[in-house]
Amino acid sequence: MRIGVIGTGRIGTIHAHTLSRHRDVGSLILTDADPGRAQALAHRLGETAAPGVDEIYTWGVDALVITTATSAHAELIGRAARAGLPVFCEKPIALDLAGTLQAVAEVEAAGTVLQMGFQRRFDPGYTGAREAVRAGRLGRLHTVRAVSGDPGPPPAGYLPQSGGLYRDTLIHDFDIVRWVTGREITDVYAAGSDAGPAMFREADDVDTGAVLLTLEDGTLAVLTATRMNGAGYDVRMELAGERDQIVVGLGDRTPIASTEPTGPPAADKPWTGFLERFGPAYEAELNGFVEVVRGERPNPCDGREALQALRVAEACELSRRERRPVRLGEIAGGAVAAYG
Repeated sequence: MRIGVIGTGRIGTIHAHTLSRHRDVGSLILTDADPGRAQALAHRLGETAAPGVDEIYTWGVDALVITTATSAHAELIGRAARAGLPVFCEKPIALDLAGTLQAVAEVEAAGTVLQMGFQRRFDPGYTGAREAVRAGRLGRLHTVRAVSGDPGPPPAGYLPQSGGLYRDTLIHDFDIVRWVTGREITDVYAAGSDAGPAMFREADDVDTGAVLLTLEDGTLAVLTATRMNGAGYDVRMELAGERDQIVVGLGDRTPIASTEPTGPPAADKPWTGFLERFGPAYEAELNGFVEVVRGERPNPCDGREALQALRVAEACELSRRERRPVRLGEIAGGAVAAYG
């Protein structure tokens, strides 16, 4: 199998390393807006670099992995669909609903595969939580609490193209809440604070946000996220039911300390970022994509799932700006079937 990788920045480099050593991948063709960067990575991996996207199609591949800037995702997905190629793409499809809907429609019209990169679905902790909920271990689920904390803010130039905290960071939480619980989100209420560095206000973004979600069965989910968690990278999820409660992401590297005399001490080596925390999950999702291309498993996260997470993010942004609850039905895009 020959796979084209479009985009050789930080996450593209990680994916290229994973694919280059995969037993079912014979070779890679790498390309990037910076040809020198693609050439350097290809040299390190013993793979081939292409001067541009056109050459990837001319030289021929069996599948594509898209890790470019978000602004290029939708166009690249559409082109791949028209060429009949299966695609793995980092989230999001686009920063707006119109671009997302168009790309999803092109994939569905072509009957091709689009697998989205929501890596938490491949993390053992979240997988275990999903299994516990499905098995009824918690009884009736009534409360979900989720935390996403980056240890420091991104570069100022990143913020205007990120889509904001809800679309860039919390979108992972919106997806994983649906995936773990098997329930759709019906209502949101969101608030945000831009009291941190001035660059957030200048980008019309917030550095900290909180969201209250109501799920279709009445379960309440409270989500918080911040770009300013100086203790370290912190991603957790708690699920509480009438019988039991569980937590994902609580371990010896979780950057939180107890004030209780018998509580656990602060982590000696807290997580430094998402690439370290979710390294195995990133590898697992690419292994899953190869299996999808080979026809060995169904698509674990298609474009409709990404669309639904974006609809929740859009509802949150509307809620924050207008300071009111927002029903998901107010957001274009339609509903998708709940998980079984």
